[in-house]
Amino acid sequence: MPRLAANLSTLFTDAPFLDRFERAAKAGFTAVEFQFPYAFGVADIRDRLSDTGLQPVLFNMPAGDWEAGDRGLAAQPGREDEFRDGAALAIDYALELGVSKLHVLSGLAAEGEDQDRQWRTYVANLRYAAQFAGTAGVEVLIEPISRESFPGYFLTGLDMAAEAIDEAGEENLFIQYDLYHRRFVGDDLVSLYLKHAERIRHVQVAGWPGRHEPDVGVLDWQAAFAALDASGYAGFVGCEYFPAAGTESGLGWARSWLGGSK
Repeated sequence: MPRLAANLSTLFTDAPFLDRFERAAKAGFTAVEFQFPYAFGVADIRDRLSDTGLQPVLFNMPAGDWEAGDRGLAAQPGREDEFRDGAALAIDYALELGVSKLHVLSGLAAEGEDQDRQWRTYVANLRYAAQFAGTAGVEVLIEPISRESFPGYFLTGLDMAAEAIDEAGEENLFIQYDLYHRRFVGDDLVSLYLKHAERIRHVQVAGWPGRHEPDVGVLDWQAAFAALDASGYAGFVGCEYFPAAGTESGLGWARSWLGGSK
């Protein structure tokens, strides 16, 4: 039985971010995740978590200048100091909020950059982040993202992610498995999950195509959830999708896994 976490960066977006915590709790969620919390004071987020009793599961480390086209810093040679500053900020937030998982975005494949140098930078930054986070009891996750979603994204496949984890060699470095991105590139959701299950510590879901509710489109999310249960997956499934209509009205697919409305 999956444990669902509402992604507050994509759900309940008709309300200001800090008001989405109460909406998620009233909808029956017991846990939340979000993408970038840094525009908000950590005390303000902590207060909303305390008021609602929601468990914070995951958020992203800083990813550079998003508006300028950055999609992460980990695989960006020459920006190591910026990456390390972002890691320190993220770990501070994680400690204050009680979050045990941080997702690191790789960034884009640098045009004209030596591929070996970019790979070495990526692995070294992952090792640094994992070692730093490990002192705080925090896990670091990496997620292959389809280049249809993020054109030019550096980390594209599960095998590539596994290779980076093995080379970095840190025990708290794992994979974030997004069913939407795997379906986008045509991967079989169940067999690929089972291949990498020992490395996977967080799962996200959205319907394909369109990135709406899981039951909008052709994503075989039921089979994927059954595979999670059969494998003994004990983590959360983050609902990182954009509702086709209102968030609450689209939660019928998840009703049996959510608590009663409050």
